[in-house]
Amino acid sequence: MTGQNIRSLSDLLGNFHFLSPLPGRLPDVDITGIAYDSRQVQPGNIFVAIKGESSDGHQYIQSAVSYGAAAIIGTEAPPAGLEALYFQVENSRKALAEISAAFFDFPARHLTVIGVTGTDGKTTTASLIYSILRAADIPAGMISTVGAKIGEEELDTGFHVTTPEAPDVQHYLARMRDAGVTHVVLESTSHGLAQYRVWACEFDVGVVTNITHEHLDYHGSYAAYRDAKGMLFRLLADTRPKEGGIPPLAVLNKDDGAYAYLHDISTVPQTTYSLEAGADLRAEQITQTGGGVSFIVTGSGFRQRVESRLTGIFNVSNCLAAFSTAVYGLQIEPSIAAKGISLLDFVPGRMERVEMGQDFLCVVDFAHTPNALQAALRTARQMTAGRVITVFGSAGLRDRAKRRMMAEVATELADLTILTAEDPRSESLEDILAEMSEAARSKGGVEGCTYWRVPDRGEAIRLALSLAHKGDIVIACGKGHEQSMCFGVIEYPWDDRTAMRAALAESLHVEGPPMPYLPTQEP
Repeated sequence: MTGQNIRSLSDLLGNFHFLSPLPGRLPDVDITGIAYDSRQVQPGNIFVAIKGESSDGHQYIQSAVSYGAAAIIGTEAPPAGLEALYFQVENSRKALAEISAAFFDFPARHLTVIGVTGTDGKTTTASLIYSILRAADIPAGMISTVGAKIGEEELDTGFHVTTPEAPDVQHYLARMRDAGVTHVVLESTSHGLAQYRVWACEFDVGVVTNITHEHLDYHGSYAAYRDAKGMLFRLLADTRPKEGGIPPLAVLNKDDGAYAYLHDISTVPQTTYSLEAGADLRAEQITQTGGGVSFIVTGSGFRQRVESRLTGIFNVSNCLAAFSTAVYGLQIEPSIAAKGISLLDFVPGRMERVEMGQDFLCVVDFAHTPNALQAALRTARQMTAGRVITVFGSAGLRDRAKRRMMAEVATELADLTILTAEDPRSESLEDILAEMSEAARSKGGVEGCTYWRVPDRGEAIRLALSLAHKGDIVIACGKGHEQSMCFGVIEYPWDDRTAMRAALAESLHVEGPPMPYLPTQEP
């Protein structure tokens, strides 16, 4: 990431404790930016070599130098004959984050930063908080896995379901600071936390939605995954006081199984929310309609009716998380918090409806975990008196246990299920579907009667629509807002909403977009 400003090497590195002992005074070198991908290095950049899951940046140090890198940071000894400044560190990812923050003059120190983490509901909760801030006339920004916003401006980030790398995070924070933003909502994934992408973000409020089964392929165990999420709440204690800042606050979900763990590790003041009694903030008189949910929020000294256009009980919990953050963390009036929640029409790819004149409901949702799929299907059941028809898959080279669990959930909660591709990567799609099929059969599913295996996702959506009768609901899960699908190492352009419109246009004989191409369309 190259910035518009130029910083001296001594200014960036001279006071950092993580560097190995420096050989005297640092040379007078101008630094034009920070890079972690050797292919993106520009003259005057610092290149930080990172060991990733599939590649090692240390192997590309000479390439970075050939592109003009002014200095190299890595965890290994420098390569023989290296003609560039080299600094050895214990953790290159942490160094990348701290140097990136320094390059942009520590933008988070001038912002109120609200971190949102959890397995499901992060993007929705972040969007709700952002909407509340806007309703309160607070200059706000947001960085989520869907994209980034500065006020009304939407930035093309190219994110793909995870927190961006540290230089990008700091760059966006700097743009927000320079644009006059005072508050930022930063969605923080487990990868983003474990890999120090949100290190040096000086969090003021930490919010959790839930911590359920996900990403165990990367973290190794639920305990490790939970610990990665918990980093957000440990970081709250490290935030230095800010001019005009707020006291740190942990916003915890008392209904979640990880509550006791987060309660114990959080050393800053806490507030809790729940759908039941016994929390600082709770929901009462919950009513669900086809157009959303309504409920009364009860807190210390107030009762506030909330109307949301988001559907599903799980979104009541997301609303409570946002409401707690606003009222207890940011001192926003309950009525303003309720207004902000009511103004959010939808979150891209989250229970998003697709309408083309059909006589049944079509919905696209990002549900890609067992817990999220369960919540989405239960919500779909409440949205119709007809049948629930679902289309979903499970990603290759990721948590394999999810495959069986999700197929079992769908068999129990949906009337008809179509198992299909979802980023198979280099794994055999046939094998992935076989695992899911076996799980569906174990719960009483009958192939060709209650569930089908259709490798091509476009054909799977077409089949689901052909099976739908008046009053049914077709819900495609797992991709949501995403704009591509990975086969091998190639990302093919793909959007479930576009595919749904294409299939509907075909069946209704009306104009619509063409079905996006996937290699599974080939015979």
